[in-house]
Amino acid sequence: MVEPIFGFDWDAANREKCKRHGVRLEEIETALRGPMRIFPDPEHSATETRYLGFGRTSAGRHVLVAFTYRTKAGHRFIRPISARFMHAKEIKHYEAQTQDPRQTAATED
Repeated sequence: MVEPIFGFDWDAANREKCKRHGVRLEEIETALRGPMRIFPDPEHSATETRYLGFGRTSAGRHVLVAFTYRTKAGHRFIRPISARFMHAKEIKHYEAQTQDPRQTAATED
């Protein structure tokens, strides 16, 4: 069973790092609450397990979020580390991986 997420763990450091790429904090939180494709990011995980999440903001913009989980006072939080909007090639791959096969079959007739 996966622990429920209590909220987001923000501080000055991760706020600034995420803002540098033009992604608002609200967009990051919305994307992380919605459907995401999540992969481990062992290359950047020296001291903690990190993940890459590919998803969309409420405005439909494609975003990539690097994050980890933190436990504080017995509650599990998502700690965004960095975020940026996806490049065209990443969007194309994301869309191909998340497309509903029923829609593909319907449009191929």
